[in-house]
Amino acid sequence: MKRISLALVVLLLVSSVALAQQVRIGGHGGTDTVILEEMIELFVRPGLVGTGITVQYEPIADDFQRYIVNALSAGTAPDLFYMDIFWAGSLMRSGTVEPLNAYLEASTVLRKEHIIPSLLDAFTIDGQVYGIPKDFNTLAVFFNKDLFDYAGVEYLTNDETWDTFHEKLAAVAAIDPDIYGLALAPEYGRFGALANAAGFAPFDANGATDLSDPAFVDAFRWYTGMTENDVGVMPADISQGWGGGALASEQVAAALEGAWVIGALRDEAPNMQYGATLLPKHPETGQRGNLIFTVAWGLNSSSPHKDAAFKVLELLTSEEAQQWILERGLAIPSREALADNPYFQQDHAEARANYTVFLGASDGHVLPYSFGIYGGDWMQPIDQALSSVLSKQSTWQDALQEAQTRIDAVMQR
Repeated sequence: MKRISLALVVLLLVSSVALAQQVRIGGHGGTDTVILEEMIELFVRPGLVGTGITVQYEPIADDFQRYIVNALSAGTAPDLFYMDIFWAGSLMRSGTVEPLNAYLEASTVLRKEHIIPSLLDAFTIDGQVYGIPKDFNTLAVFFNKDLFDYAGVEYLTNDETWDTFHEKLAAVAAIDPDIYGLALAPEYGRFGALANAAGFAPFDANGATDLSDPAFVDAFRWYTGMTENDVGVMPADISQGWGGGALASEQVAAALEGAWVIGALRDEAPNMQYGATLLPKHPETGQRGNLIFTVAWGLNSSSPHKDAAFKVLELLTSEEAQQWILERGLAIPSREALADNPYFQQDHAEARANYTVFLGASDGHVLPYSFGIYGGDWMQPIDQALSSVLSKQSTWQDALQEAQTRIDAVMQR
């Protein structure tokens, strides 16, 4: 009898060990560590009670892209991991990231229709979803209400076109030689949203980039032309490192930034009254443009615990978890259902600004901040063209001709 009981105990122990599955989660270190560990304690572990699934968060302090590429190649990568849209394309095509369509179709709590379409599209290749966006940012126009009041100019609204936008900023800039209308960051990460509004696509049907495309030229000339009559200024020309810093200095009336600027304004310009609007519409297309900045959860295709990992992914991106993230002001949720969230209806600048950024993902010609296998190398020729024209070191024609030559070289490597 004792032998039977002992055998039964051993069998039960073996069974419980076999059922136990530990899901490893890989993400950024720094402030992300505290946030994600708290979210795991509040939403993931309680949701896993009785499943035999445990979780372990593994923050990476160094270059996460390099880490995850090497770990996936070596077979040591975590089961779930961050994928930034800026570099996720090559990873999703490598075969190391699990396609999620079958998991989404079988799930009752996480399906394609639950996620903002433009976000999900950013992690979809040939109809297969490879990542579930955990949160995101788009660009909005953040503007200094105090300067508009001082100039006696009506506030910017969601109804602006490029023409009316320019007129209002020119009127504000005219009040003082040390005041400018728009912070003109010389980078595709700001300018590109306007090119999208004009109808430009970074890659044509043949996969090529044509900087002589009338849509691109139109946006390029409008953006760089903002330096005429000092309507716009590069942040570096007023001793600032980025558009948010220029806005906080109260030397510019507006900047194209994401919700990441809110914390900077809170810390650096606590007394400034600001507003946020959607980007202006192109006067001919009638469309806005925007860029999606987002990070998704990817599932390791070699994971021995894929079903368990997807269960954890469901909990990490649940409405409850995203509500918590939103209310703490940490990020913009990727679930479409949160558009009507009471947080967005609060009558204060931060809530209104976050809602504007949320709406930016679904309004107009919205493209991911991603350039396929070329990554940041694709943007550099355009960034340098912007810088050379904004600093009046080159004509727009010469700058774009040089940029085309350099971007062709990048794409022919």
